[in-house]
Amino acid sequence: MNIKSSLSAFWEFLKKDTWTSWIVSLILLAIFIKLIFFPLLSLATGTTLPLVIIESCSLYHESSFDTWWSQNNAWYEARNITKAEFKSFPFKNGLNKGDIMFVVGEENYKLGNIIIFNPQPGSSARNPVIHRIVSLNPIATKGDHNSAQLTSNNNVDRIDETNISPDRIIGKAAFKIMPLAGWLKLIWFEPFRPASQKGFCR
Repeated sequence: MNIKSSLSAFWEFLKKDTWTSWIVSLILLAIFIKLIFFPLLSLATGTTLPLVIIESCSLYHESSFDTWWSQNNAWYEARNITKAEFKSFPFKNGLNKGDIMFVVGEENYKLGNIIIFNPQPGSSARNPVIHRIVSLNPIATKGDHNSAQLTSNNNVDRIDETNISPDRIIGKAAFKIMPLAGWLKLIWFEPFRPASQKGFCR
């Protein structure tokens, strides 16, 4: 049997409506995504993490922008970030747990950008953090839903977001691909989260 006929027979096998053809198709799809799609996407976007799922409620806005601002303005205005300025930031209405974000790499990040960065050495956090830039010198972030910035003393993972070196930044959130679609993955990890971090944002 030559290569052409072998490929033709394999294609016909994949088109069959059987458990084995479905399993083989899923394995091939996973291999394609892992070895071809993501490497090409990383090359095109300039980042090692071109797609990110929001895993927490730290960027969630539980109300309209005006109501949210009236409840949180003191922290930002103390750092010279005005309502008009925040209103011009990307994703001014925040992001929800389960949102899937498209990420791009940048050379220069701006105030208000939502960036993805690796925690500092010594932190026990296993995943990158996605928060909004609130200072450029040094680069520092804060979650819109959080009452304060994370420091090595106020969270269990000892994440410090008050001074982020450029080499730890993976990229910035460019646009939302599928709101809440990330729950298809998150739902498998929810039972293992602390009670305070489980469930939908509210």
